[in-house]
Amino acid sequence: MAEINVVPYIDVMLVLLIIFMVTAPLLTQGVQVELPDANAQPIDPELLKDREPLVLSVDRDGRYYLNIGGDEDSPVNEAEVARRATAVLARDAATPVLVKADERVPYGSVVRGMVLLQQAGATRIGFLTDPKAMRALEELERRR
Repeated sequence: MAEINVVPYIDVMLVLLIIFMVTAPLLTQGVQVELPDANAQPIDPELLKDREPLVLSVDRDGRYYLNIGGDEDSPVNEAEVARRATAVLARDAATPVLVKADERVPYGSVVRGMVLLQQAGATRIGFLTDPKAMRALEELERRR
């Protein structure tokens, strides 16, 4: 009577489980920004259906981050923002362009970032906001 020894398979499975548990938190990407509270209309899902948007993030210190090209978690200078955005928009002019800025960032940093995107060829630029916080504030005001 032949038996299959499954102990090595269980060992391999547990090792893989541990590897995935350790690496999963490292895979989260993006720059930590506190979005301003605003009850804005959501982005049309059809706009983002087939295209990954170009997102310019501005942290509270005014540093720029792009989600396309290179490491998304390391800041890029203004020349690099212009270069990458120009390359993306030259390839597909209909690429959605979004700005995600921390609510504490100086207004001038956001405007400079928008000008860089405009010079790169962006004709429409959207802003990312946090509608949940605004809705909670409106709900508190209604209860009063």
